[in-house]
Parts: sequence; C-alpha cells; structure tokens
Amino acid sequence: MPLVDLVMPKMGESIMEATILRWHKKAGDHVKMDETVLDIATDKVDTEVPSTAEGVIEEVLYNENDVVPIGTVIARVRAGSEAGNHQQAPQIPIPSNQNSNFEEEDLAYTEVPYQPSNIIVPKTTNAARFYSPLVLNIAASEGISLTELEKIPGTGNDGRVTKKDILQYLNGNRNRVHTVPNIQSRPTEVVARQAPEIAQVPIASSQPVTTYTGNVEIIEMDRMRKLIAKHMVDSKHTSAHVTSFTEADVTNLVLWREKIKKEYEKREGEKITFTPLFIEAIVKCIKKYPWLSSSIDGDKIVVKKDINIGMATALPSGNLIVPVIKNADQLSLVGLTKQVNNLANAARNNRLKPDDTQGGTFTITNVGTFGSLMGTPIINQPQVAILATGAIKKRPVVIETAQGDSIAIRHMMYLSMSYDHRIVDGALGATFLTAVAKELENFDVNRTF
Repeated sequence: MPLVDLVMPKMGESIMEATILRWHKKAGDHVKMDETVLDIATDKVDTEVPSTAEGVIEEVLYNENDVVPIGTVIARVRAGSEAGNHQQAPQIPIPSNQNSNFEEEDLAYTEVPYQPSNIIVPKTTNAARFYSPLVLNIAASEGISLTELEKIPGTGNDGRVTKKDILQYLNGNRNRVHTVPNIQSRPTEVVARQAPEIAQVPIASSQPVTTYTGNVEIIEMDRMRKLIAKHMVDSKHTSAHVTSFTEADVTNLVLWREKIKKEYEKREGEKITFTPLFIEAIVKCIKKYPWLSSSIDGDKIVVKKDINIGMATALPSGNLIVPVIKNADQLSLVGLTKQVNNLANAARNNRLKPDDTQGGTFTITNVGTFGSLMGTPIINQPQVAILATGAIKKRPVVIETAQGDSIAIRHMMYLSMSYDHRIVDGALGATFLTAVAKELENFDVNRTF
C-alpha cells in the first residue's frame, strides 16, 4: 500500500514554522481521512492538523515541542483498505547464514564496525545535518558548540537530534568531563581503542548563574507570552514608532447604542458593542487615506486594496491575540458586529483557525475595555499603524453653539495611534486620526442598523 506524507501545513504567508504541541496518534494507530492527528501552534494561533489519507500511521518523525518548518514531512500514513491490519514497520531481513536469535545491537555494529562500542551511529545522508530551532536554542543556552552537537547520536529521521536526544545528552554529561582526542593522523579504529587513555578536560559552563535576592517568585513564560515578547521587540526594531493623540466627543454614538441595543439583541440574537462602530469609522477613513493600510517591502510601499481589520483580543490567560475581519469595507454594521462577536468568542474558547489571524492590514485595540484612558500601542508587523481607543468618560466640556459657548456634560474618549514614520509622516498620521475622531463625533443618531 502507498505511503502518504503528512506535512506541516502552510498557515499564512508570514508563518515559516510551527511547534508540535501534542500527538493524538502514534505509530501503528489507525487514522481516518480528516481525523485529527496532532495539535500545532504558531506565533498566531493553536490549531489541529488532520490526516490527508485513511490508513495506519507508519512513522512519526518529530516529537512534541519540536519546532518544524512548514512543508516538512512530520509523519507518514500507509494508506489503503488493508492498512488497518498493518500494525508494525517492516522487519529488517536476516541473511540465511546468520543466527535468527540475533539482537538489534549486533546488527548495528555489523553495519558500523569502526565506531566505539558505546555509540550507535544513525543513518546519515550526504547533506548537512539538520537541527531544529528548538535543539539549536537548547544547545546555545547550555553552551554546546556545533562541533559537540554533531557528536550527539540522533534518534530522529535521518539521524536528526531531537529534543529528547539533547536533553538525555545533557543529563548524562552535565557532571562528567569532556574528552578531547588528538586524531590528526590516527585511524578511527585506533582512536576508538585509546579513547579511555586520553587526557580529560572539564567542561566550562558558558551561562552565568542568575541569583535573586529578597522575596521573589520565578514564573516561566508560557509559549504564547514568549512569542508576544519577541514580536513586540522585533516590531520596535523594525518600525520607527510615532504616536499621535486626539479626543472625540462620542455622545451621539453612545446615546444611539443605548437606544437600539435591546432591539438589536432581540432581532439579531446578540449584543452590539462599541468595537464594530469604531471599525466602521476606521474603514471609512482608510478609504480616504489608503497609505494607512499598507506595508513596506524594501524600498517599496505595498498599498493593500483589501481592508482587513485586526482587533486585539484579550484571552483568559492574559495573553493577546489579533483575529482579523476580512474585507471589512464590504460589511454592513450588522455584518461587522457578527464578525467581531464570532471572532472574539472563538479566540476566548481557543477555536480560531489559522486563517482567522492572517492578512490584517490595520489593527485596532480597545484599551478602554480595561479602564485605560489612552495608550501607546506597538505596531502589529508588517502593518504600518495601530489605533487604540480609550475608555469613554463623562466630562464637562465647552461646546460651541450659534447662541455662544456653553459647558455641558459629554461622553468623551481619547484616541491614540502609533504609526511607522518611515512612510507615514506626522501630517498624514495626525490627519487620519483626526478624521476618525470626526467620524465618531458626527455619528448619525437617526440611522438604523
């Protein structure tokens, strides 16, 4: 029966690798078409990978927590109607002149006669040895050089060193000494025999030991928090951040929502929040100033004609994710509200699909949800701008009328926008932000939804 490769799927143009979180199937297990085989995680979202064929898992090539490039074969499925009876990998044939009561170790040393007796050399190819980013990170943090890494026996596909291999190596060698043989002109066989007599040199740790004073609690970052930290720092290193501020009198918008929210929930079966109203105003202004929905490619400005609005969403864990409303300019207010609610619920319940976080061209973050008046958000790469909406507060303000100035209680909100000064100058950034504020202030209280 044919073998079908299960590859790490491509989950967006900016996603180059994914981490294996959990295998639901192991070698020898039967799997159906589209049945979940494993869970993976990217810097955007966690998701499931289904089988592309029905049959039996022939082999699993990576372990949990391994970081795997997209397009890489991660497992093989023996497809076909008879695959269900195939539970074991084919046995290595034994020549007729050998004792059938042999051990696997004997066969290994028959194939590799010149290796030291305590090392089994895996199958290798003529290509350079591959190391996953996870293995390289562990090696760097533990002070293992590439030369030393090449000596670690690997149990992965084509002799690759897995996370388990390098951790076993560290556990077995952390308190030992490292042998430094002189192999300038001696054959491998001689070196193998004389290895115990070679002078021993202690391994020096390259990692300084951090000590903490006082009453502290040490908490390891989870995977998503590490990714968020990396992307925030990368964004600051990539874009020349500038933040502009303005305030908007959103009294009309607040009063209109208060008036229709019960009727809306009764008719549509869900609540209407301020977020879709903010997005609606942003979309109108992006059509006037399209450079705010763009990205930079070297010396080129790539203006995105599809307006896809990302909305920063807080997760129960405290982490942040940014699902994207595709073609927001083509949606009515009802359509925007449904998309906002559906994506927010999916994010909070870990049901987002990889495509739900891809393709954003502009991002909005509602810092007012947590009571903050304003913020200085960090740009979500490769976009060039992100807008933050603060808390809506009642304040006494001066309003101008035909009869003169007066003081009134109004619903006020601060808006702040960070933008990439490489292509968005202060004039354009401030003009766009003011335009959004005007859209919110001139909200039509007589409109329908």
